[in-house]
Amino acid sequence: MINVAILGFGVVGSGVAEVLDMNSASIAEKMGEQVSLKYILDVRDFPDSPYGDKVIHDFGVIESDPEVDIVVETIGGAKIAWEFTKRALAAGKSVVTSNKELVATHGCELMELAQANGALYLFEASVGGGIPVIRPLNQCLAANRVEEICGILNGTTNYILTRMIRAGLPFEAALKEAQANGYAEQDPTADIEGHDACRKICILSALAFGRHIYPDQVPTQGITGVTLADVAYADSCNKKIKLLGRSIPQADGRVCAYVAPHLVDMENPLACVEDVFNAITVRGNAVGDVMFYGRGAGKLPTASAVVADIMDAARRRGQKYMTWGPGGADAAVGPEALASCWYVRTNAAAEQVKARFAQAGFLSRAGAPEEECAFLTGPLTQAQVEEKLGDLPRLSLFRVLD
Repeated sequence: MINVAILGFGVVGSGVAEVLDMNSASIAEKMGEQVSLKYILDVRDFPDSPYGDKVIHDFGVIESDPEVDIVVETIGGAKIAWEFTKRALAAGKSVVTSNKELVATHGCELMELAQANGALYLFEASVGGGIPVIRPLNQCLAANRVEEICGILNGTTNYILTRMIRAGLPFEAALKEAQANGYAEQDPTADIEGHDACRKICILSALAFGRHIYPDQVPTQGITGVTLADVAYADSCNKKIKLLGRSIPQADGRVCAYVAPHLVDMENPLACVEDVFNAITVRGNAVGDVMFYGRGAGKLPTASAVVADIMDAARRRGQKYMTWGPGGADAAVGPEALASCWYVRTNAAAEQVKARFAQAGFLSRAGAPEEECAFLTGPLTQAQVEEKLGDLPRLSLFRVLD
């Protein structure tokens, strides 16, 4: 018998209980033993839940119970979840989580603590929800030298951009629709400002390149500055605007990681990823480009990844599995030196632009004001494009994905 305790009985936590229940027979058959939910820790009671009799309010009960093998942390955040995770691992209990903030901030320390106590710290659901990407990156692509990771890592922002593109909704209206449909939180800051995608690219970068990358080392730009004018100009050159997280190893051993809106060519598979779907592309030097696609969130898709980690933790107990080295100031670098083409929208005359950007490819859209000018540059670093723009007003400035 494998006994599990769930910390936090919200959307994901309740989904884990549901998956363990409805698939108990097939899980037991695959594992060779029963996986049983013993405790649910929450500050609330759930008298109407079929699992209400398992609810407790004292983490110490779980911590001191030798029958609890695996703890599922779905509290979120990096405060109380951080404390409970450390205590569970110190007690020799493996921990499975969907908490991207905690993994991105403290993942290296927690994996070291797990190893020191014969336990595991697993987090498949922290990046792609129900999309399997952590385990494939760690195992199936292990023979490759990863050359780039690039992806749509946040379903909320992808939904908003899709509605702006398809329905012509302004950003604020698309955000309100996302909130009404349950895709965006009442406080959507973590999504629309890019923080959620930042945490996910940190985790993928650390796993692929071997050193912890902290969120404050990753320049992050969200989608609040994207307008319908930008959408129209992108469409005029056969491109779509997508919020991407990218991670590219550098020759000096550092990792260039950042999050920002990009113009993506319609022929690129990422341009076809719409609504709340996520997609992550990994380029390996042997395998080439591999793409992982699916719903990046949701109760049961995320819970399925968590339960798969529960099963993996039970099978691999005591083994060294999935780790990376400590980070530092020398682990990451921003994208300033990364050359690419750029999309620029400015209030300037075409003659002024031509004088500064000899290779400018001018764009047009219906209803554009006379003083507005939009164009694509040739390959330039961020410093070069900023220098050429000089005193010209910047209405929008986005990279074009190669």
